[in-house]
Amino acid sequence: MGMLRGVPRTVRLLAFGAFLNAVVSFTFVYLFLYLTGPRGLSVAQAGVISGIGGIGLVAGNFTGGWFGDRYGHRRMLLAGACASGVALVTLPLLPVAALYAVLPFAQYASGVVRAADAALVAVSVPEGGRRQSFALTRFASNGGFIVGPPLGALVADRYSYDWLFLADGLGTLLFAAYAAVILPARGTAHTGPAPGSGPVPGLWQELRARPAVMVLLAAIVCVDLVYRQQYSTLPVFLADHGFDAQFYGWLIAVNGGVILCLELPAAHVLRSRAPLSIVGAGLLLVGLGYAVLIPGAGVLFAVTMMLSLTAGEILYKTTATAYVADQAPAHAQGRFQSLDAGASISGQVLAPPLGGALYVASPALLWPVCAAVACAAGVAVLAARRAAPESRVPTAPRTGPPGAATPSGACVPGPAGRHPRPETGSPAHRPGG
Repeated sequence: MGMLRGVPRTVRLLAFGAFLNAVVSFTFVYLFLYLTGPRGLSVAQAGVISGIGGIGLVAGNFTGGWFGDRYGHRRMLLAGACASGVALVTLPLLPVAALYAVLPFAQYASGVVRAADAALVAVSVPEGGRRQSFALTRFASNGGFIVGPPLGALVADRYSYDWLFLADGLGTLLFAAYAAVILPARGTAHTGPAPGSGPVPGLWQELRARPAVMVLLAAIVCVDLVYRQQYSTLPVFLADHGFDAQFYGWLIAVNGGVILCLELPAAHVLRSRAPLSIVGAGLLLVGLGYAVLIPGAGVLFAVTMMLSLTAGEILYKTTATAYVADQAPAHAQGRFQSLDAGASISGQVLAPPLGGALYVASPALLWPVCAAVACAAGVAVLAARRAAPESRVPTAPRTGPPGAATPSGACVPGPAGRHPRPETGSPAHRPGG
């Protein structure tokens, strides 16, 4: 397949594992029903447990890469998958009080796996070729998520919700075993500075040297807060305008179907275009999508909104992740990926309370505010590109000879952990920055 040319075998195998893992990751889709049903908790109690579980997931995304830079990304992926799997398998046997600790722990471990997986993709692919690799892993995860929830509903209906946790936990442990086989075991120790090479710049110093990355990460946080309104306030808005849950489910299916059909081809077609321009356009499309709802909630408005939102997601998500990976210094690739992963999922915690509060206070303001926030984020990213073209920033020297293994076990040739490229100040695949 032409659009997968240049995607390394390791990434393809990781994508297949991500698909299998996503198929069984249906527990948290039905978590609220499980807590208020078989566990007999009140809606308020279930909300608290779900909320702190979401915090655990975001924290895992933000910190997984930090541990990976120190101990190895392969090692952290395996540790996170094993910890999450064991927690899920034992969860049905635990008393309710223990759920307040075990569920956030399981979510935290899942976040670590997500950050480690992104870092492994980043260090396995040469700079300039990462968009298609990240698009493939997103394609695999989205495909698995389409299969997983209906399968989980069948398991819960046929057997019980307890079997969901057992299947999810065992599937996660099998994913860990699969990853242990396909990922090379070499180079999993911490890669520190060579003796006499001087101190390695800290994360904040590296970020300050890359202001466009900081703008991008802040923009992703803002847009994720807006983007995830489709999972919280949007169904309430549609219900208030006479649409049932089936229509909402169909809208979400449109989102998933379009992404599966178009994200990989889009990454292939746009691979040589300036990344920040693509990201900025994507964020503007997200804002435009919510602006469509300002006049009302008719079928045409809702479908147009979802198509615009989906087009924006296709443009910005994979491209932003690849851009952060391309800009990251070799010694902090995991931490840069953790920042991106955490930013891209921060709305899971922020979107429901903030969007819900605004909708209760003033329903008419919700979509104008969402549109304004997303468009402002898009303009900021475009301005960051114009103000500072995507130039190369000097990085700390690598340890060991060129081609030595990185902490993840992947080999990265060239000085400073970078792949060879023309000395033009920006990679050849980025015309005009």
